[in-house]
Amino acid sequence: MFRSVALSVALAALLAGCQAPRPLPPPTKPIAVCAGGEMMMQTTLWFGLSKPQGGVVSRDDWQQFLDKEVTPRFKAGLSVYDASGQWLEKSGKLAREPSKALMLIHGAENGVNDDIEALRTLYKQRFGQESVMRVDAPVCVGF
Repeated sequence: MFRSVALSVALAALLAGCQAPRPLPPPTKPIAVCAGGEMMMQTTLWFGLSKPQGGVVSRDDWQQFLDKEVTPRFKAGLSVYDASGQWLEKSGKLAREPSKALMLIHGAENGVNDDIEALRTLYKQRFGQESVMRVDAPVCVGF
């Protein structure tokens, strides 16, 4: 008898701790994808400054590339900032390199992709680079 009373008390205590799950909150209104702005593309190009034969792309060389190759293709505007890149080489060695990041905000006009690819190709050829990384993302832009 004592055993069945103890078992009943234990079972009651366990059940008292059980609660029905709370209902989910009502769904919210969907957020406007680009309220008050314009959907555009952001392309960021990452230019390594270390030359394979040693040394780095000088400030003057970079400025000349920017003035003669980049600006004529993207007269509406651009941003450039200094960066420090690093990656793991196939050998397992950590490589580090000073870099320049070029951010372009643009629409889907004809020729934009060709201009971006031309910059990548020209930079690789001119400064002996293996690659120029490109990152594209849709963005909501307001001016």
